[in-house]
Amino acid sequence: MARRTFNVFSLSFLDVMACGLGATILFLMIISAQVRLKAERASEELLAEAGSLELAVQEARSNLARLQASPVPSPEQAAAQIERLRQQIADMRAKVAAQPADSVAQKESPEQLRADIQRLEEGLSRLGASQQKSGSGARVRSFTGDGNRQYLTGMQMGGKRVVILVDASASMLAGTYVNVVRYRAMPDARKRKAPKWRKVVAAVDWLSTQIDPDSRFQVYVFNEQARSVVAGSDGKWLEAGTLEQAMQELRKVVPEKGSSLANAFSALQQLQPAPDNIYLLTDGLPTQGKQAPGEVVQVKPAQRAAFFNQAVRELPGRAPVNVLLYPMDGDPDAAGFFWRLAIATKGSFLTPSRDWP
Repeated sequence: MARRTFNVFSLSFLDVMACGLGATILFLMIISAQVRLKAERASEELLAEAGSLELAVQEARSNLARLQASPVPSPEQAAAQIERLRQQIADMRAKVAAQPADSVAQKESPEQLRADIQRLEEGLSRLGASQQKSGSGARVRSFTGDGNRQYLTGMQMGGKRVVILVDASASMLAGTYVNVVRYRAMPDARKRKAPKWRKVVAAVDWLSTQIDPDSRFQVYVFNEQARSVVAGSDGKWLEAGTLEQAMQELRKVVPEKGSSLANAFSALQQLQPAPDNIYLLTDGLPTQGKQAPGEVVQVKPAQRAAFFNQAVRELPGRAPVNVLLYPMDGDPDAAGFFWRLAIATKGSFLTPSRDWP
C-alpha cells in the first residue's frame, strides 16, 4: 500500500490561517471602533469645557468693560453722595417713627422702609470704606489684574524718590536656559511677548500705580549697561505725571545680553538727591562685573557671587532694596544672596506667584 504524500500547505492549514487572519481583522475592527468612540466622547467633553471657559472669559471682559466705563467719583463727589445717603436714611427713619402701631394698610409699609434703610446703610458703609483706602483716590495710574489681586502686601511703595530697577538681560525671557536659547533666536516682537518678561512688565505696571502723585521716580533697565527707559533722563528724577510714558517705553524694551548689577547700582549714583526706595526686579545673580568679559565663557557660581558682592559696594546711600525675584533654573544661590541684601538694607524680598499680577 502506497503511503500518502505529506503536504504542509494542506487545506486544513489554510483554514487555520484564514481563521486566524479573520480573527485578527475582527479584533482590530473592534479596537478601532472603541478608540473612535472614546475620541468622540473626549472631543465632546473638551468642546463643552472650552465653551464654558469662553463664556467665563466673555463675562469677565464685559465686567471689566463695565468697570472701566463707570466713572470714578472725586473725593468731593463721594462726600456729597455720602451726605445724601445719610439724609435719606434720616428721612426714612422719621417716616418709620411716624407710622401708627395699628397702621397695617398704609401706602408705604414700615417693613419696606426698614429694608430700604438697611440697604442704604450698607451702601453707605461700602462707600465710606472705599474712601478710607490708602491713596485710592489719589493715585496717578490704576492697574487691575486677574481678580484685582494685590499679592505684594509686604511691599510698601513709600518714599519721595523711588527707583524701579528692571533686569533686561536675555535670561529674563524664560525660566530655563533651554527656553532662553530658543527665545534668543526669535524676532524682537516675539521676545517682548515672552511670558516671563510680560510678567515682569506687569509687575512694574502694578508698582507704578502705588507711587504717590507728589513723589518723583525713575525706571531703569539694565543688562551689560544701565539706562533710564525715558530717553534723555539718565541721572534725573521724573515727575509722577510721566509714569504712563515710562510704562510705554518699558514695553518696547527687548531683553538681551548678560547682566551687570554693578553697573546698574553705579548708574543710580548719578541721581541727586539719592533715592530713598529701590525696587529691583531680577531673576538671579549677575553674570558680569563692571567690565564685560573679553570672550564668551561659562560663568561659575563663585564668580557670580563675586560679581554680586562687587555690585553691593556700588549701592547709592542707604536706601532699602526691595527685591522681586523671578527664579532662574540652575541658579539656586540667588535667593539667599538677594534675601540677605533685602534684610541688610531693611527692604523686603519675595518671589511673585505664577498668576500675579
